[in-house]
Amino acid sequence: MDANYFDLSDDTPVYVISVAAQLSGLHPQTLRQYDRLGLVSPGRTAGRGRLYSTRDIVMLREVQRLSQEEGINLAGIKRILSLENETMRLREEVHRLRAELTTMRALLRYQLPPA
Repeated sequence: MDANYFDLSDDTPVYVISVAAQLSGLHPQTLRQYDRLGLVSPGRTAGRGRLYSTRDIVMLREVQRLSQEEGINLAGIKRILSLENETMRLREEVHRLRAELTTMRALLRYQLPPA
């Protein structure tokens, strides 16, 4: 058996819809609706069944919280999630560019050719 066989990340799709519904406190039909709307996009089995990751479960709970506690409609939640993802992507890019800039400044300071 592969040594990494049991190395599961938070993104590994492992929960069938009934288990994901229990873990998130939502009805399976709600999970299907969220999938259709693109709020949470679970993995798929070979037979096209939904498989949810731990990260998906956390996202389902957040969607429910925004809906129930904050009174935000699903279209608004979709926009919020999209903006949060874009913000995270941009932060990662800024971090990468800062590291690259630091490297380039060091190369210029010591007049070394870039690798």
